[in-house]
Amino acid sequence: MDNLESKEVESTSKVMENKENEREFDRTTGVATEEEEEVVASSHKKKNVEEEEDDKAVVGREKKDEECAREKETAKQQKCLDKNTCSCPQLEAEAIKDNRQLLEFRVRSRDIDWRHYVQPLDTKIRSGAVYLERQVDFVGSHRRPVTEDNRRELLVCHDMMGNYLEDRHFHSSEKYDDYRFVHWSAVDYFCYFSHQYVTIPPCGWLNAAHRHGVPVVGTFIVEAPGLLNEVLATEETVSRTVEALTRLCEHFGFEGWLVNVEVTVPQRNMPNLYRFVRELTAATEARVPHGRVFWYDSVLESGELLWQNELNSRNVEFFRRSHGTLINYAWNEGHLERSAEQAKREQSPRHRVFMGLDVFGRSRKGGFQSLETMEHIANNGFSAGIFAPGWSFETLSRFGYNIKNPRGDEQVNSAFLARNEAWWARIWPTLATHPYSSLPFFTDFCVGSGRASYERGFRIAGEDMPFLNLSRQSLQPSVPLDKNAVHHFDEAFSGGCSLLVTNYERAFRLFVTDFELTRGVLLLGYAYKINGDDVATNFDLLVRVTALNRNDAELYLFCGEYSGSIVAPQRCYLSPTPTDGVLPRVHAKLPQDTRLLASGWQVRYYLVKFDGPVRVQDIGVKCQRPAESKTEAQLGAVFVEALPLEALTDTRTDIPVYGRNMWDEQRA
Repeated sequence: MDNLESKEVESTSKVMENKENEREFDRTTGVATEEEEEVVASSHKKKNVEEEEDDKAVVGREKKDEECAREKETAKQQKCLDKNTCSCPQLEAEAIKDNRQLLEFRVRSRDIDWRHYVQPLDTKIRSGAVYLERQVDFVGSHRRPVTEDNRRELLVCHDMMGNYLEDRHFHSSEKYDDYRFVHWSAVDYFCYFSHQYVTIPPCGWLNAAHRHGVPVVGTFIVEAPGLLNEVLATEETVSRTVEALTRLCEHFGFEGWLVNVEVTVPQRNMPNLYRFVRELTAATEARVPHGRVFWYDSVLESGELLWQNELNSRNVEFFRRSHGTLINYAWNEGHLERSAEQAKREQSPRHRVFMGLDVFGRSRKGGFQSLETMEHIANNGFSAGIFAPGWSFETLSRFGYNIKNPRGDEQVNSAFLARNEAWWARIWPTLATHPYSSLPFFTDFCVGSGRASYERGFRIAGEDMPFLNLSRQSLQPSVPLDKNAVHHFDEAFSGGCSLLVTNYERAFRLFVTDFELTRGVLLLGYAYKINGDDVATNFDLLVRVTALNRNDAELYLFCGEYSGSIVAPQRCYLSPTPTDGVLPRVHAKLPQDTRLLASGWQVRYYLVKFDGPVRVQDIGVKCQRPAESKTEAQLGAVFVEALPLEALTDTRTDIPVYGRNMWDEQRA
């Protein structure tokens, strides 16, 4: 892998070798320095029998001091358990820079129980991926299931300006315009990457990814031979390193590693390098839930550092010992053909081979021409590994934007979000999309940042400062918003932003879903706001429902405001439950009582009873206004729940979709 920051890496290596900095690190982490250890050892040697009585007194005082220190530490840790108040540096993400630090577990947060701060991987939030016929068009958009024969996966490698920037903080930074990732529904694995020896993903990234069902891997990268020589010295050092890396996964709550060896390996060390990859893969599988280890295309069987840009006989041993290989991004058509042939010889599916795309355009087309590169990968049946999607943020500086303002900038924020949506929208046809499948479902669209924090449309007192905290990111739309809507930061219903509709001409998709309503009871709620002429503007949340076991029979629900509900074949137009109507359940963040809402915001609820089991497969928006109107519509939150039959009330709408055969079966 080419190193865009070679000077920084060279400087970092020098710092790592600097003993003074190492001593300072030891003091910061509370670990005794070598000199301090020597002083302690020397002082013990000088003790003699005559001083035993004095020593006993000293020991007594030391015990009291230790007890006092333990009490203070306990109080401090108890405070750390309150993630809303703790601001100690123990919660700040850091990389590991050498083997001593790795093997001795010298990390600031070694005494922190990260289960209080990191959400476990949610394996139920989404179902098996599908290929969409059209990603945003709501009507007439089919899906193809992903099977073992057509499976292609996506590994996103987040490598931006060295990383560990504002995202390293557990608590909020004020840089609300910083890079944020929101297109999780297409991602199978997320790698947090830096050019430091062992990269541990910050908890904000872990929480955002895990909430969306995406496993996260850190990076084990070697760019100086000394570190790797220490690891590969003996079988014991290999095993100790594997144990240390696995412990990091267990402690911090992430799922594995991308192993990137960027140095020539002496031939005598190659057996132990193979052992290292094999043992790391086995340990990660055995001890880390949903663990994965990926190898980066770099070193050959001879130990020579020579990127192959393909899977072949010279690097296949690493492929055999890991879950997949990330291929360097300088490949061509010949590389694709030979990789396919090698995968066939291995009797392995091609989706274990991740062909690289560097968004900065090194070696192949990137930037807004990335679709061509992604199509080559997809058409040949390979998975993709996307390097540096932060390109959409990082390159804003070329156009005069100040991306380093510590308090954020709204022009940077808007430009980044628009650019990022446009880039992902272009390549989405080559990707598979994971539908949301777990109920109850709720989102307020917060991307993990905002200019202030909101609740029920009100600014929260004391939280009116800008924030960047990816742990606060809510479930995001399943497809790129592109030109249909934008994340809107001027005001929000909940969290830090809302969705501002920009497409007032046709219905568009927000969520690809796989919600099973086995009892046929649907509860739907949403918050919206009309800024302008609310009489002439019609706002509908659009729901596509299918038979539980058939995809060729569908029914559309237009959940808006009508003169009574209109239940008809193929399309039903529903009016909301009256505000004084009794509902079996409401979401705490979506109160039915309008008196609890900020001015302009409205909440609608719909309770629907079908006469049989159904599946909700899509949720979108249809908003219309007069052609000359400047009225704007915002969507603040969406809530979906399946209810038991005994929870039904008289406020429901009955839809006899089976009894009256109301399905649209034209495409059956």
